[in-house]
Amino acid sequence: MDNFIFQNPTRVIFGKGQIAALKDELPANARVMVTYGGGSIMRNGVMEQVRKALAGRSVVEFGGIEPNPAYETLMEAVKLAKAEKIDYLLAVGGGSVVDGTKFIAAALKFEGADPWDILAKHAPVKAAVPLACVLTLPATGTEMNGNSVVSRKATGDKLAFHSTLVLPQFSILDPETTYSLPVRQVANGVVDAFVHTTEQYLTYPVDARIQDRFAEGILQTLIEEGPRALAEPQNYAVRANVMWAATQALNGLIGTGVPQDWATHMIGHELTAMHGLDHAQTLAIVLPALLEEQRQGKREKLLQFASRVWGLNSGDEESRITAAIQATRDFFERMGVPTRLSGHKLNGSSIPAVVAKLREHGMIALGERQAITPEVSQRILERAR
Repeated sequence: MDNFIFQNPTRVIFGKGQIAALKDELPANARVMVTYGGGSIMRNGVMEQVRKALAGRSVVEFGGIEPNPAYETLMEAVKLAKAEKIDYLLAVGGGSVVDGTKFIAAALKFEGADPWDILAKHAPVKAAVPLACVLTLPATGTEMNGNSVVSRKATGDKLAFHSTLVLPQFSILDPETTYSLPVRQVANGVVDAFVHTTEQYLTYPVDARIQDRFAEGILQTLIEEGPRALAEPQNYAVRANVMWAATQALNGLIGTGVPQDWATHMIGHELTAMHGLDHAQTLAIVLPALLEEQRQGKREKLLQFASRVWGLNSGDEESRITAAIQATRDFFERMGVPTRLSGHKLNGSSIPAVVAKLREHGMIALGERQAITPEVSQRILERAR
């Protein structure tokens, strides 16, 4: 196991009716801006619960944050927050709303000329407005990490930044808020959490037994409960397990002391920026193809994945690896998420442009061994046709 430092200060408030805890968790004199996306939280009663908990406080609302949060929209929120002298942010929604709010928090304190530099030039985040979230879509783990991904419509870029300063101070997770989610969003969330886990698990062994077993437990839970979440949308136990699995998949714990990949995400971001596909849809396209392309470099962990996660113990090693990759592809398809470009009516003609964007963004040595060059990325995308 590699050396590591692990700290996660986010306070998680989990369970039924916990939105009411906002009244006690938010600082008494805070000037709060509530950020959200579309109208779903209005229809399902979440916003009503939030407003009730915040009654009597100084609150400004900002809606319209997109599923792939747009820099242009977020800068409008920054403008409003500055005008209203906001000193606390509360994101209410899914991962995109929380990611966007993290950028708002950093941009409000950014001392440079253009906050886009946080993403495009990796300008350091030296301060941020404190934030918290009420999560309504389990997927990204953003409720318990310092990651954020933002798109810029004008340039077709989708870029990420990380800072411990934008870790939510607390996150409220009520599985009942997920009951009304569309099937597509539930499926995407399960796939997203699954791929987050594999990015930290399917690399090469470093004898990190706790991290491996924890990752395998998350994957098995998603395999068991993902289809049930689609079939039994108001099963509280199922929704609770999926929600907590998604949080645990990317709160830093399973990634401590182990090599990490993230090439699937980097390639996937370019597909989203170019074609407007959902984030998880791109992950489902790229991951099986990447595992095929990288099956030798990931050999030992793929065999472990085959045995411990899928129960594949018979046949020679190559056939077990092939079966594990196919089982992964089948699982995504069973969740209703296509695993090939053709499943989204894309013929692969944009592959050279996607690879060019990877080069433009400096994604020229991806993967746990930095061996995924643009040429390898192109082969992965060709396999994903």
